[in-house]
Amino acid sequence: MIKTDILIIGAGPVGLFTVFEAGLLKLKCHLIDSLPVPGGQCAEIYPKKPIYDIPGFPTILAGDLIENLMLQAEPFKPGFTLGEAAVSIEEQNDGGFVVTTTKGTQHAASVVIIAGGLGVFQPRKPPISNIGDFEDKGVEYIIKDPEFYRGKKCVIAGGGDSALDWSIFLAEKKIAKEVVLVHRSSSFRGHLDSVQKVIDLAERGVIKLVTEAEVIGLNGFSHLENVTISHQRDGELIENTDHFIPLFGLKPTLGPMGDWGLEIEKNAIKVDTLDYSTNIPGIYAVGDVNTYTNKLKLILCGFHEGTIAVQSAFARIHPDKKNILKYTTVNGVKGF
Repeated sequence: MIKTDILIIGAGPVGLFTVFEAGLLKLKCHLIDSLPVPGGQCAEIYPKKPIYDIPGFPTILAGDLIENLMLQAEPFKPGFTLGEAAVSIEEQNDGGFVVTTTKGTQHAASVVIIAGGLGVFQPRKPPISNIGDFEDKGVEYIIKDPEFYRGKKCVIAGGGDSALDWSIFLAEKKIAKEVVLVHRSSSFRGHLDSVQKVIDLAERGVIKLVTEAEVIGLNGFSHLENVTISHQRDGELIENTDHFIPLFGLKPTLGPMGDWGLEIEKNAIKVDTLDYSTNIPGIYAVGDVNTYTNKLKLILCGFHEGTIAVQSAFARIHPDKKNILKYTTVNGVKGF
């Protein structure tokens, strides 16, 4: 049983900044996220996408923002349960909660703050009829540990930052034995630097680049052995491989949280803007996962919501203590 003051569901930018604000109040945090790394969409979907509305940064890449937020939270030693989604919540006799994940990991906390962004992310799967037969047998939708592909032949499909960046990483670091990148178009949606890098690596023979094509078939017995590629000019091609990794992005859903008794409106959790509390005392929702009148789905708004929520959480956790706002410009940042 992992015990903490505040359990934050969602390790995206809003969840990470909430750790910092809670730490200033000497409240310990632990975060759960279904993704294998902290950062939410910023890390998984568009790490090289520039963001222009973070105060003090005329422009900052999404991945760099996550790195900065992790450094900002570091003095307060947050714990992480990654690669596991929160599936159930049980209120305890003392008013606290126990949250259990898909892998059975249990977490006890006095307060739960849901910062799940747009919810639990599910992979966008290509329309291949037998793809389910090869899941965990050569087909993966998210790269959790690059070392898993050491010495293996990999076919990656997609044209966004995730497909480009992982192709570069696995090939350039010489982790994979062979990297084949398949994309249905001759142009890419990813960052221009990454596109050029892939083209350069392809010209050097480090990556095999197959454009204007898509994977339409998976073949093998107990494990994936090869894929069938439909090429606009050359017809059907067979590519031997150990792994097929379609990186077409992730689609959000509230998932199990939608069954927790929370008041839901248009796939978002309704909150009271007094402190961003939900209809269940002790559970708060901040960031894109919540909704209220005049809601704006902006990271900077989520930062504000998390700040207010932890003030209310402090009063719930320590009803006998008075919280006096202390400015970091005066007191600095004193970690645990």
